[in-house]
Amino acid sequence: MKKVLVTLAPGFEEIETVTVVDILRRAGARVTLAATEEGPIEGSRGISVLPDTLLETVDDAEFDLVVLPGGQPGTTNLQNNLKVKSILQNMQQAGKKVAAICAAPLVLQSAGLLKGTEATSHPSVRDQLEGVQYSEERVVVDGQVVTSRSPGTALEFALKLVEILYNTERMETVNKGVLARL
Repeated sequence: MKKVLVTLAPGFEEIETVTVVDILRRAGARVTLAATEEGPIEGSRGISVLPDTLLETVDDAEFDLVVLPGGQPGTTNLQNNLKVKSILQNMQQAGKKVAAICAAPLVLQSAGLLKGTEATSHPSVRDQLEGVQYSEERVVVDGQVVTSRSPGTALEFALKLVEILYNTERMETVNKGVLARL
């Protein structure tokens, strides 16, 4: 069973978080929603989500993938969290995948994971991504790094993560239940 860590910080983007967790769980992944503080955690649109655990308690070595939802101030809260930075760097050193959507590629950049990669983000933070070959594609995969643009691309992003973790067949099976246009 694949294990995925999804980070949760106050001000997270709800669609990006819940869509990713839902689709990955439909695919059979064990998804842990880990928060930067005690929950419930309120998102950028006032929707609260109860995390599975605190981020401080997780062992990143047991995960195959880490996913960072965007949103503000969620992205800033993730950037300011030393445990998030440590997890991301450990994942990179272990050759494991990291994924970020919307403004969250800024967190990857802060952790030193984006330099020289092709990536995308929400257009509002494009100019803040330095040393990146910027793409307008909705989902971009470059080696260990997966990035996506916005709440409107969350379903495509999540299905791409299923394909990366498992295979195209599993992704197509999950999509038969949700009927996304890919």
